[in-house]
Amino acid sequence: MSFLRRMLGGGTPGPTAGTPAATGAAPEVDEAARDRELLREEAARLSDDLIARQIRYADRKWTPPTQGGERRADDAAAPEG
Repeated sequence: MSFLRRMLGGGTPGPTAGTPAATGAAPEVDEAARDRELLREEAARLSDDLIARQIRYADRKWTPPTQGGERRADDAAAPEG
């Protein structure tokens, strides 16, 4: 939506609630604050029991066995019928 506003000249949007306001501080301080905010959001997102369980058991997921053999339809060396 903001892309369309910028393209159509709808003005500059103000700071959103999710982004910290730009301060006159050094870029390293702003980046560190942004990193802390991202880590806080990630921790809140992963605090759900279902998501935590999915991540915990992701390496044990079941995949169906492959069907058919090694030979494929475009094999040139395979004899016809």
